[in-house]
Amino acid sequence: MRPLTDHCPKPLLEAGGKPLIVWHLEALARAGIREVVINHAHLGHLIEQRLGSGHPWGLSIRYSPETTALETAGGIRHALPWLGANPFLVINGDVFTRFDFTRAHTISQQMRSARLQVWCVLVDNPDHHPQGDFSIESGRLLNQGLPRFTFSGIGVYHPDVFADLPDGQPARLAPLLRAQADAGYAGAERLAGPWVDVGTPDRLRQLDAELTHPTARMP
Repeated sequence: MRPLTDHCPKPLLEAGGKPLIVWHLEALARAGIREVVINHAHLGHLIEQRLGSGHPWGLSIRYSPETTALETAGGIRHALPWLGANPFLVINGDVFTRFDFTRAHTISQQMRSARLQVWCVLVDNPDHHPQGDFSIESGRLLNQGLPRFTFSGIGVYHPDVFADLPDGQPARLAPLLRAQADAGYAGAERLAGPWVDVGTPDRLRQLDAELTHPTARMP
């Protein structure tokens, strides 16, 4: 995303007149979620300055700063003290979605009843990731099989998945998800609604145009 992120952290890049992360915060508030933890590294102080305590959205925001980027799983491990003992929802800060976050409550119940450790939301493969990541069968996440779908960056996880990781060390999420899938402890669902991986300036410009003109068709 450079040069856009040289002076602005990616979650604060704007589309449709507001930062990407604010779209998430508004949707979380509508879903009745009140406690949010935001981990950050690059220019993280700007995120804290912009979002503050979360009061404008009726949220309580805590921050989990990283002196060096810990990647997704490492960042979650570092934030565990604020995440509690129950399954929690995780959303990547650089995606746009209309996913209904009220689903998180139901997903958590489904995980408990089926003794699952993770639940991943998958999407149809975008042009920049045609090979996909996982498949789904009977609500379970699989590493093999067809058709394949792309992980959306939205998931619900039990804290035990991350408890054995060393704190303060970078760690990727994908190996943990694949291990849980192989062990039979991973659920999944397909998101049919809008979703954008805002990973390039061109995708950000396209998203901004579509949100600015609501009659435009979302991808």
